Amino acid sequence: MKKRHIFRKLIFLVLLLVLICFACSYLYVKMSPKLRINTANNLALYDNNGEIFFKGSQSKEWVKLDDISDMVIKATISAEDKNFYKHKGFDFLRILKASIINIKSGSNVQGASTITQQYAKNLFLTFDKTWKRKWDEMLYTMRIEANYSKDEILEGYLNTINYGHGKYGIENAAKFYFNKTAKELDLAEASMLVGIPKAPAKFSPLIDLEAAKKRQLIILNLMVKNEAISEEEKNDAYNKDLTFVGKDSEEEASSVMYYQDAVTKELESLSDIPASYNDSNGLKIYTNLNISMQKKLEQTIKETIPEDVSIETSVVMMNPNTGGIVALIGGKDYDKSTYNRALLSKRQVGSTMKPYLYYAALENGFTSSSAFTSEETTFTFENQEDYAPKNYNDKYGNKPISMGTAIAYSENIYAVKTHLFLGSDALINVARRVGITAKLEEVPSLPLGTNEISIIEMAAGYAAFANEGYKIKPHFIEKIEDGDGKVLYEAENNKELVLNSSLTFILNNLLTATYDPDYIDYNYPTAISLSAKLKHKYALKSGTTNSDNWNIGFNKDIVCAVWAGYDNNKSLTTSDYKYAQNIWYNAVEFYEDGKTDEETWYKKPQNVTAMFVEPISGRPANETDEKKKLMYFIKGTEPSSTDATFDEIASKEYAS
Repeated sequence: MKKRHIFRKLIFLVLLLVLICFACSYLYVKMSPKLRINTANNLALYDNNGEIFFKGSQSKEWVKLDDISDMVIKATISAEDKNFYKHKGFDFLRILKASIINIKSGSNVQGASTITQQYAKNLFLTFDKTWKRKWDEMLYTMRIEANYSKDEILEGYLNTINYGHGKYGIENAAKFYFNKTAKELDLAEASMLVGIPKAPAKFSPLIDLEAAKKRQLIILNLMVKNEAISEEEKNDAYNKDLTFVGKDSEEEASSVMYYQDAVTKELESLSDIPASYNDSNGLKIYTNLNISMQKKLEQTIKETIPEDVSIETSVVMMNPNTGGIVALIGGKDYDKSTYNRALLSKRQVGSTMKPYLYYAALENGFTSSSAFTSEETTFTFENQEDYAPKNYNDKYGNKPISMGTAIAYSENIYAVKTHLFLGSDALINVARRVGITAKLEEVPSLPLGTNEISIIEMAAGYAAFANEGYKIKPHFIEKIEDGDGKVLYEAENNKELVLNSSLTFILNNLLTATYDPDYIDYNYPTAISLSAKLKHKYALKSGTTNSDNWNIGFNKDIVCAVWAGYDNNKSLTTSDYKYAQNIWYNAVEFYEDGKTDEETWYKKPQNVTAMFVEPISGRPANETDEKKKLMYFIKGTEPSSTDATFDEIASKEYAS
């Protein structure tokens, strides 16, 4: 009995303490200034020309509650907060019930947030999941309830929630999905839309109609339970065939949502932004987005990849001098998949790994003419299995070939020999210096791209070649201002010199061999089909695995990295390998339209000299050679006709 008495006392004291806390909190919020819910957390995103391309949190078309369908209102209240008009911001019985259910299930399966709490969370709070955020959420909920009527709160909520595909607010959602106003929505349409905000990427009918219908039925059943509609009305609404428009009345690039998602992700990581946007009167976020380039990418992908092909793609276009991302594609169709492959996916990079190796080789005494024999080779190691890499299509020259030829054909034998000659740490060291953080295994196949790296990291790595030696940090946001014009954040665009500019000049010129007809011999350069198409000069490298296809190319203006493959790692067909190259070619030529090579290509450093060589072997050209190629060398390292071929016959160090 004594223990029970003590327990009751503790319960009473806890409840009393809670009541005192809430009483003090309500007194605090009554004395606090009125919140500005019409501007709080209003995010306006600007492109590189200072034009708004996205306006989040606040609907572009705010509608009064009287101009919203009664079915939307009833469905929202039934689904989200049936006691909305009865409580003061918190539904304590619902919280208790949800807590009991979650404790019994051992997981967070039941939510208890009211509409006011959700509104506060969307408007005023930062992205972290701390106890401070929970406390702030409670205070903001109280302040909203203290300053605004229930109708004003509901109106604001319906005008600011996310209905998927970048559509904030019920009016925008109604027009996007059904080409109707919010007032014109019937029960079937309303119950479909109200089901989306719980998980827009999952319950959008444009992404997964089956999941959306299941969610719609849950909404309708809740409406019946709350006596908002009859059983017959529920059945009629559920069985009604809905026609989805899925586009805006004005022309917009849906792929820009991949860019917007990336901006939001970067925003979350910035410590300079206030925990609550309320005090900043909204935010103006200035980005590096080139909206014309973004639209061109989307158009090119639609024209390149047939609609009935399930292959996916991602693209990153970056200013190599600043790291600013000018365009980004996270998937073939944002309306069908919001997964941002450009940021989140890591794939085998294939031969796009080789430029890191060849820079390491140039740094360690190799030249454009350094030669290894192209032939079938089995490498034998102590205490390891033999390794026998193959060239694509099993084509071998059976003769010494230059580094230029190895790059042109993407020779695997030459790459592995170079890698083993230098030691695996040489390639890894260069990759780390330019910003590659992914796991890199010290194995003979490393230069063949057997490790997985994200496309944005690869683009940043290539940027160090494109800007003649500087490591940069990829970013989307250039500047952030509050609603009053005060600058809250500016990108620093710091660059760190990590490579030799003369060697990057030599490597960049070697990477033009991939589409150079002078290298046609026992094989064809990997991008020879682009030879007659390209109007500008680029360094270019492709990468191919069974399930991944890459094209990464650049000049001093732009780095463009394109990946194509299947999300489930299904093997690519022969026709699948053309997509990445075509997307890359159309993108870079659009970006560089109107510019000359004098503006976009590199000037020869003073310590670099040029001489004509026979391109396949790399030896100095003579009068009898049919082909002569101007190649670049650090002064004093030019080949001579009396040089011994740099071949495994003369050096066996690699086979250790």
